[in-house]
Amino acid sequence: MKEESAVLEARRKKAEEFEKLGHPLFPNDFRPTDRAGVLQDLFKDYDNETLEKLGKTFRLAGRMMARRDFGKAVFIHIQDETGRIQVFVKRDEVGEEQFKLFKKYFDIGDIIGVEGPLFRTKTGELTVLAKEIRLVTKAFRPLPEKFHGLRDTELRYRMRYVDLIMNPRVREIFRTRTRIVQYLRDYFISNGFLEVETPMMQPIPGGATARPFKTFHHALERELYLRIAPELYLKRLLVGGFERVFELNRNFRNEGVSTQHNPEFTMLEFYEAYATYEDLMRRTEEIFVGLAQELTGENRITYQGETIDFTPPWPRIPFKKALLEIGGVPEEVLESKEKILEFAKQRDIKVDPREPVLQKLWAKLFDALVEPKLIQPTFITEFPVEISPLARRNDKDPSITDRFELFIAGREIANAFSELNDPRDQRVRFEEQIRKRLEDDPEIHPEMDEDFIRALEYGMPPTAGEGIGIDRVVMLFTDSPSIREVILFPHLRPEA
Repeated sequence: MKEESAVLEARRKKAEEFEKLGHPLFPNDFRPTDRAGVLQDLFKDYDNETLEKLGKTFRLAGRMMARRDFGKAVFIHIQDETGRIQVFVKRDEVGEEQFKLFKKYFDIGDIIGVEGPLFRTKTGELTVLAKEIRLVTKAFRPLPEKFHGLRDTELRYRMRYVDLIMNPRVREIFRTRTRIVQYLRDYFISNGFLEVETPMMQPIPGGATARPFKTFHHALERELYLRIAPELYLKRLLVGGFERVFELNRNFRNEGVSTQHNPEFTMLEFYEAYATYEDLMRRTEEIFVGLAQELTGENRITYQGETIDFTPPWPRIPFKKALLEIGGVPEEVLESKEKILEFAKQRDIKVDPREPVLQKLWAKLFDALVEPKLIQPTFITEFPVEISPLARRNDKDPSITDRFELFIAGREIANAFSELNDPRDQRVRFEEQIRKRLEDDPEIHPEMDEDFIRALEYGMPPTAGEGIGIDRVVMLFTDSPSIREVILFPHLRPEA
């Protein structure tokens, strides 16, 4: 810490000295007209003779990332949003006074402006011959010398601004994220869906089973909750007559933080009237094949050493069958709570012995024994009604629902179902949810969403809906093992 303080103090003193000489540390009058990456692409095949014939100067601004001093000349690299380019700063070109100021007062990490023609060095590197060089922004803190070699990933996430400066792969991840979101938005709009926005603060948390964040609105004199899902509001829009809607926005769940979970995350939810969950399976295949083609030009990607093939059709496996055949759970085990608890104990699977609903214990076994094995895109279908409170019952077997979850690379990516639109059945399921929550925590006071029931009583057309976790999609297409790699500013514990 003392060493760091000494470096910071030295930098500040040098900056103040430069300022006293009449040079601003943070001017706002330099206007770049060119970009490093663009010039690299545009002139990649030009030799020195061709560059000289251009008879043109270029004006760039960027952060100084490297510096090699040769006395009367200095080679530097500057980096802007598009990439890096070399700059040759020569005393005879910029003038003796400007050269002295540059050598003494400009540091690695400073944002500088340069202007001059292009040429190629003896090693063939495209270079700007600086005719002018100016300080644009002074950096009081030095860049880490080996930042991308740091093993402390939490430091990278905490100081994402430095991570972005030093690590081209990180910048590329977030460019890819933007491309993914844009592709999805374009896909739905081109297929006749209306993009909408629903409340982020809700009087009753609903649409999923999760612990909400709670706040208080003083003017309304009531508690509000950050939404855990937009589902119930989007369905109200189906009642109102919009037949295809989607929303790309944030959800909030006051739960654990891990490589797969962040308290604040991005979801795509879409709803389509007069469609079933089977229609959404086909649409989901279409979306992911389109994304793979858009990003890679083919139907395959590599994720953590595994080749993922999106070529449809994808396997469709009933939930119980997956437990038996993929999870290796004997059928008789699923018949009683006692057998499940014993089976789970033998395999070191954590389950709540107080849980009275058998099918919820099945879900715990599924999470531990089946999900990690679903590497290729796979639809799990026929979920029990007890773990699907908003899904439509299957017409032939009312103990299961018309629902699927999509798994890729051993994790859930999407959840969809034919929507429950019978207000009578919905009320019964809400009542069961409330009863269960009171059992889990007698101190809470869950409310029945009477307005949503009222909306269903006006009539919601037969509808299918789906939620896709955007962060996990980005993880998949950027080969990122942790959700924190694909969220610019993930939530972390306070600094010690």
